[in-house]
Amino acid sequence: MRELERYYRVLDLEPGASLEEVNQAYKDLAFIWHPDRIPLENQRLREKAQKKLQEINEAREKLRSLKTKHQIPHHSHHSHHSYNSYQPYQHHSPPPPPKKPQTKTTYQSPNPQSSNSRSPNPQSPNPQSPNSQSANHQSPNPRSTNPQSPNYEPPKQNPDLSGKDFSHANLSNKDLSGRNLSYANLSGANLSDAFMHKVVLRGADLSEANLFRANLLLADLREANLRNTNLIGADLSGADLRGADLTGARVRSGDRLLVKLIGANLSGAIMPDGNVHG
Repeated sequence: MRELERYYRVLDLEPGASLEEVNQAYKDLAFIWHPDRIPLENQRLREKAQKKLQEINEAREKLRSLKTKHQIPHHSHHSHHSYNSYQPYQHHSPPPPPKKPQTKTTYQSPNPQSSNSRSPNPQSPNPQSPNSQSANHQSPNPRSTNPQSPNYEPPKQNPDLSGKDFSHANLSNKDLSGRNLSYANLSGANLSDAFMHKVVLRGADLSEANLFRANLLLADLREANLRNTNLIGADLSGADLRGADLTGARVRSGDRLLVKLIGANLSGAIMPDGNVHG
């Protein structure tokens, strides 16, 4: 059950979504995370995108095979719907009871040596065995706490950067996806080739910033100040630009529009020519 839910979460879907929804979510995410959209010199982000794309492919294949399998039996067994595919896994929850008779037998043992193993006597060599067992069960912990471990994972950065001052900062090629930069001061900042998928920039000051080839897919730019900002090559597909001010922003080369605005919401936005978008 958890495995199936994980596949749905990878595709940003609710459990039981239709095959059509699975295919559409796959297309959208594959477009967003395709490594070819990331500059060649940014190897770290390309590797991250490659891993994400593999997860998306795996989730799509698993869910497709599951749904096609359930379409063949003509509603036999328990399932009329893909939601019911979780029911067989619910019967795996009872395994904990077998542990109870094991604990009872250890306490009923008349062997005095067994009592030593249970006693908290610090001089007894037996307490080392539970420590070694607990170490085996806690093996994942050193991965996140021991910097010298090859599996060390550094703590995640705080995504809340709202109201921070990054004016004229060099943030080129930075991964700011999902970060909260609402009302932050990014005026004059260099954000070229930055990866800012689903970033929150509501009310942020991006005036005269360099967003050349920045990835702003599904970004929240409501009421943002984008006056005189360089948006050449930027991808704002699906972004929310309601009420944003793009006066004087660079978006064209001659008559050619060089900004991706597929599915972007521009309601009430002030366009580069000063007109308000209807």
